Amino acid sequence: MADHYETLGVSREATPEEIKKAYRRLARELHPDVNPSEDAAERFKSVTHAYDVLSDPEQRQRYDLGGGQAGMGGFGDIFETFFGGGGFGGAGQRGPRPRAERGDDAMIRVDVSLEEVIFGAQRDVTVNTAVLCGVCQGSCCQPGTHPVTCDVCGGQGQVQRQVRSLFGNVVTMHPCGSCQGYGTVIEHPCVECAGKGRVRERRTIPVDIPSGIDTGTRMQMRGGGEVGPGGGPNGDLFIEFRVMHHDIFSRDGNDLLCTMQLSMTDAILGAEAKLAALDGEAAVTIEPGTQSGDVLTVRGRGIQGLRSTTRGDLKIAVQVATPTKLSSREKDLVRQLASLRKDEPPHLGEFQQGFFGKIRDRFFRQG
Repeated sequence: MADHYETLGVSREATPEEIKKAYRRLARELHPDVNPSEDAAERFKSVTHAYDVLSDPEQRQRYDLGGGQAGMGGFGDIFETFFGGGGFGGAGQRGPRPRAERGDDAMIRVDVSLEEVIFGAQRDVTVNTAVLCGVCQGSCCQPGTHPVTCDVCGGQGQVQRQVRSLFGNVVTMHPCGSCQGYGTVIEHPCVECAGKGRVRERRTIPVDIPSGIDTGTRMQMRGGGEVGPGGGPNGDLFIEFRVMHHDIFSRDGNDLLCTMQLSMTDAILGAEAKLAALDGEAAVTIEPGTQSGDVLTVRGRGIQGLRSTTRGDLKIAVQVATPTKLSSREKDLVRQLASLRKDEPPHLGEFQQGFFGKIRDRFFRQG
């Protein structure tokens, strides 16, 4: 088994700066652009691997311990022995850990219109996520190559650490610092994914928008998240919806709310009207004597409930519009009507829960 210190030509007491200088000298000598021989290429890989281990203080320490260098531990070693690190004789988990790990969950926010909320809809959304590398298919290696057994742990993914304590020599198992606990080393990492087994990519996915959702509703798509390192299984994708503002309609639960401008004559005499609702025309009957603040209800023309087949209602608040510009003829007719009706003059009366109260308490109480 090659010794990393010998590979770099430095002593075991070499400083980080000495290790760096040795690596730079050998890299300039053995780099494929300078020395194209096969022997130089193999030595260059060995030199690079040795530098990766020895330039990292934690990995270097683990390598030294795994290479048979027993240490004289203090109380920290004793506590580590009993409370983490494998216990006596390395009785903890053994064997290399897999490179393939589950990917992270992801979340995106999708804006939906009130029209889409009524019955639900399908939308294509674009996400920036990690996907399986198309070159190595998650193996992390260049095509035609494969991981090689780690020369430090012999493929076990763990190394023994011997600690001298008050209880005698205690042996514990620790992840190998050379291979990071995998048991193998990738000498020829895939250039497309840099040995990760996955790459970032923008992809489009179809999303089924359920009916009846509201701002803040979340939906989980299992397996729709990021692919894991080493081609591991995908995480989940969470979609959070936001219902956009509509200039005419608002909602109260599964009911749709709006206001209707009504002429004075239609309010007095009554009328039939067809209004443009979100899902087509809605026919309404205006009874004679309709007042401002009255609410007309069209059954079953609201929003279909979440996980339900029942729809709410369309509720229309009436606002009687008083004309501001009348011809002389129209004014004469209104005066004749006033003289015939002999209404009471304006006066103060008991407060009624009329138009303003209904609008305030029922139509605009969301938010």
